[in-house]
Amino acid sequence: MVAKIDEIPEGSVKVVEAAGKRIALCNYEGTIYAIDDVCTHDGGALDQGELFDYEIECPRHGARFDVRTGQVTCLPAVTPVSTYKVVVNGGDIAVEV
Repeated sequence: MVAKIDEIPEGSVKVVEAAGKRIALCNYEGTIYAIDDVCTHDGGALDQGELFDYEIECPRHGARFDVRTGQVTCLPAVTPVSTYKVVVNGGDIAVEV
């Protein structure tokens, strides 16, 4: 377990550590998605940015990523971020890294 479901309100992001990686847990419409907490454009922390619907925006240069797939949705990033399977069990969140 890396977090509790009630720690991540809808539309918010929480960073956790799993297997030595910083993972951003993103709550979009009540579903938790897990992505690397690093912008592939310049290495900035994505959790410091805003979640707009299913996209997280890097606060440094505005690159956006789909939290469901990791795909880039807005330049300047061109490489997707890694995503991880999330398992929610009784309010506990686990991430398969």
